Amino acid sequence: MKNTFYLLGVLLIAFNLNVKAQKGLPAKAPTSVNVSTFYPQHEDFKASLVSKIKVPNGFSVAAVATGLGKPRMMAINEKGGLYITRRDVGDVLMLEDKDGDGKFESLKTVWSQFLGVHGITIHDGYLYLCSDKVLKRGKIASDGSLTDTTTLISDLPEGSQHDNRVIAFGPDNLLYISVGSSCNDCAETNAEHATLLQVQSDFKSRKIFARGLRNTIGFDWNPETKEIWGADNGTDWRSDEFPPEELNKIMEDKDYGWPRVFAKQQVDETREDPVGTTKAAYAKTTEPSVMEFPAHSAPIDFKFMTGLKSFPKEYQDDALVCWHGSWNRKNPEGYKVQRIKFENGKPTGVEDFFSGFLSADGKTRFGRPAGLALSPRGVLYISDDESGVIYSVSAVK
Repeated sequence: MKNTFYLLGVLLIAFNLNVKAQKGLPAKAPTSVNVSTFYPQHEDFKASLVSKIKVPNGFSVAAVATGLGKPRMMAINEKGGLYITRRDVGDVLMLEDKDGDGKFESLKTVWSQFLGVHGITIHDGYLYLCSDKVLKRGKIASDGSLTDTTTLISDLPEGSQHDNRVIAFGPDNLLYISVGSSCNDCAETNAEHATLLQVQSDFKSRKIFARGLRNTIGFDWNPETKEIWGADNGTDWRSDEFPPEELNKIMEDKDYGWPRVFAKQQVDETREDPVGTTKAAYAKTTEPSVMEFPAHSAPIDFKFMTGLKSFPKEYQDDALVCWHGSWNRKNPEGYKVQRIKFENGKPTGVEDFFSGFLSADGKTRFGRPAGLALSPRGVLYISDDESGVIYSVSAVK
């Protein structure tokens, strides 16, 4: 009996150590941080607010649909129908501009009862949709409705803290799925969390393409180099300014460091050492970020402007990123769309492209940009999931 109790005690100790190891042990050196929580006050949308939005010279902006609740990600079919996911309602809408005036006057639900639907893309005549755990698709009919709907994957990692999956097909015709971390800061128990997944064409098998990406919601392929780029959300509760949001070139089999390493191989001193090594040694094995941005700006969608042939040529190899906006820093950041300039396949600078939601004193805001869609007709659409508005940005002829 005594041996039984001894063995049980050993097992319990081992179990407790394992649980602690999964969640992360305290760092050896004590650390302290100051954090802020501040949301600029919401201002209800009205048409006059559109005039506050700033775009570069040579562009015009308009609100082309309103009253949509919380529209998130978008995709456009061959006839110009704009599909929008609404994760809170669990449906997908299709908007159409039937009279050609540049505004959407027709709305219909093409998919309902898809809880948490967020990611969306079109490939070979099918609309693909993704929630935290489930990937589905439907064949696009001539009127934009969906037929032959089916479930392709149902065992993606649970969403937990980050459940906004984004999906896209690459130049290799394979589907890629961004899977955020299950937490703000922990050692994951599911290896597929905090990754970019690559799915085989039969949808029956998949692999981890890259890891250590806390929450890279938006990603896209550089039109010149065919390399994947994406903007990653950094860890919260460190400070107002740390860690930064990251722009990464996402390469196969690379580790981008989360949760122990940020930005250009910078160690998070609040984390424990990995088993058998040190954080500093581990950091050297990770892939550094290429560009950094203000902490907590919250990148959502990210796309290259390749398809916008009506835009000036100097824009078409550049990327756009939606900064959803901060909630945990004293001086708010984000609430805008920025242009990341690329030359010879490398980012060289950043500038505001679509801004004005945030008041000059940072105390109020009337929107939060979320999704991007590029129309074959040369129009850029931006969703605002706070005020339920879809905006268009067009080059002035």
